Parts: sequence; C-alpha cells; structure tokens
Amino acid sequence: MHTPPPRVVATVAALGLLSQLEVRYGRLLLFQSGGCCDGSTPMCYAQGDFLTGDADICVGFAGETPLYMTPELFSYWQNCQIVLDIADGRGGMFSLDSGTGKRFVTHSRLFSDTELAALAAITTAASATHAAR
Repeated sequence: MHTPPPRVVATVAALGLLSQLEVRYGRLLLFQSGGCCDGSTPMCYAQGDFLTGDADICVGFAGETPLYMTPELFSYWQNCQIVLDIADGRGGMFSLDSGTGKRFVTHSRLFSDTELAALAAITTAASATHAAR
C-alpha cells in the first residue's frame, strides 16, 4: 500500500507569512472561502477568533496551521491537493494577511489514481474504526 499524500502543502513563502502572523497573533487557522465577498481565497484567523461549524472539515495543515472548509466545498476539492501560497496584494478584509502587502492564495493539483487509492484506504480504515467505537 502507498503512503497517502498530504491534502494540504504550503510553499516556503506561505509558511514564512504564517510564521510572521503567528508571532503577532498566536496560533492560527485557515478557512478556505467558497466565494462571495472574498472570492475563493483562504482566510487566516487567530484561533478562537473564528469558530468553525460542526460540519466543517479540517482538510490538512500548512505547517502547524489547520485548513478548514465546508463539506460542500470539500466535495469539489476532494480529488485535489491544495497548495497554499502567497501573492502580492491585499488579503481579504477580515484575514490577518490583510495589510502585509501579501495575500494567501491556493492552487491545486489533481491526485493521481494511486494517491486517490491511498487516500480512500485511510478514509475506509478511519470509518471502520469510528464505527467500531
């Protein structure tokens, strides 16, 4: 069996900005927006300043920072690896990257068939463990 790939990876630049923001604000979380006011940008918050919903999914981690999204949005991204990066510009108005001259962005790549099989295997094993409790 192959080792499943991480669902979230981050560039060195994104990890650097997260580190910079963490020094200022403490532990962080990212929430992948699904549209509306800030488009589809990942929003960065101090943990405790943004409450995730019971159904929201922690998709993975950029370094130590969890990235969440709604189940509906995950249904579109489930076959992709999310790559957290930064770009020049202003972040979303409520996102902690706003005002730094940089903003978080996400790119994606499709998982290979082998990677999808490895991800499915751990999902199936996790479901079986949960059902056994």
